[in-house]
Amino acid sequence: MAPRAALYVAFFGAIAARSGSAQASPTTPDPATLRRSSFTWTQAEIEFGFGHWDAVFPTRPVPRGTRVRPLPAGKPLAALLPGTPGGEELERFIANEKVAGLIVLQDGAVRLERYALGHSASGRWTSQSVAKSVTSTLVGVAIKDGFITSLDDPVTKYVVGLRGSPYDSVTIRQLMTMSSGVKWNETYTDPTSDIARFYVDPVTPGMNATVSYMRKLPREAPPGTKWVYKTGETHLLGVLVAAATGQRLADYLSARIWAPYGMEQAASWSIDRTNDELAGCCLQAALRDYARFGQFVLDEGRIDGRAVVPDGWFEEATRRRFDTTYPDRGYGYQWWTLDGGAFAGFGIHGQLLYIDRSRRMVVLTVVVNGSVASSHTRSSSSSAGTGRPFAASRHSSTASSLVVNGRRRPARTATRRAGSRLRSACSRVAGSGEAARRPRARMRATSSPKSNGLGR
Repeated sequence: MAPRAALYVAFFGAIAARSGSAQASPTTPDPATLRRSSFTWTQAEIEFGFGHWDAVFPTRPVPRGTRVRPLPAGKPLAALLPGTPGGEELERFIANEKVAGLIVLQDGAVRLERYALGHSASGRWTSQSVAKSVTSTLVGVAIKDGFITSLDDPVTKYVVGLRGSPYDSVTIRQLMTMSSGVKWNETYTDPTSDIARFYVDPVTPGMNATVSYMRKLPREAPPGTKWVYKTGETHLLGVLVAAATGQRLADYLSARIWAPYGMEQAASWSIDRTNDELAGCCLQAALRDYARFGQFVLDEGRIDGRAVVPDGWFEEATRRRFDTTYPDRGYGYQWWTLDGGAFAGFGIHGQLLYIDRSRRMVVLTVVVNGSVASSHTRSSSSSAGTGRPFAASRHSSTASSLVVNGRRRPARTATRRAGSRLRSACSRVAGSGEAARRPRARMRATSSPKSNGLGR
């Protein structure tokens, strides 16, 4: 990705697809009225609920440790300083696009940090599907710790409740890439879809809620041949990690990453009807700690000089393994891979964790995008398969275009003009070549498959 797009993708491209800027209600919603599917929330309810998720839904704490990893102040982005044309454009962008918070790290230092809509550095924001990338990382940690032997192990080696189901022939790697071949419908606005029924269908007595639902799904393709976006399968990865380690997912995250890396605040993780973490969504954390997690990824999963994931893990996890319906976006191990070498975690309604190794840059934005249209899956004879994840949540990882319901169309005129001016400001940030001169970070040599569990 060109240097001028590195910041613009976060400030504008990731959310420019919104067709309008809804106005927040002056009344603070009552958490009790929000205890229903967040897919049905209004704009005002999202603005409140996403920043107060723990007051609405049950969660499990992710304790922080005794030390805090500093985020030193870096050189401000001169082209976006207050009083400059770029700074004024940034202010309009934050207001018009309902940005609740954004932070930019480069080389571990904060170059830009802003909050709006009543949110601040002391608050927390729900991750939605950005949590998938955290769950993927915990699989890597469990391999490093020896709890999981290999990504090519069958899922049923660890999740015995799936035995006798279509998951009998599915490997962990296929869960990680959402290529199990098990049928799933992620249409958020359809009450009969799997993503909707998952949270309300009766749970088999004595069984984990995720396993209870997922084991009943039919097969539609051979394992490893078709990619379809499936939140339920990330939930299964969480069940698998918990079973393999014998620890709650929130506790394992705290013990192996959150506390030792030095996160500033405790986090929380949503739990389901059987009190297990919903690994595919809904980690609640401070924006600065999401940014620290991005820095942890840039640091190759090393804490105090010691790796907590296998050598080469993030290089493997963020390699494009399947195509998606977005021509500029592929899928790895629960990470979206972007043209140009960057990668990201996306969450419905406007969460983005964008990481660019070559520029040692982490960008975190949270945006209030109140619309949820249909998300569909379509079959394909291609070995990579196709799907349309988050078509309606309107996340776009490109600076020049957007995706609405699976197709590209121009942004509205005012937003396009704003984006053009902001893109110019960001290009001036990189104009000195400071970002472009940074060499791509070299990954350490990967150990043999037998020693690190990564396989091919």
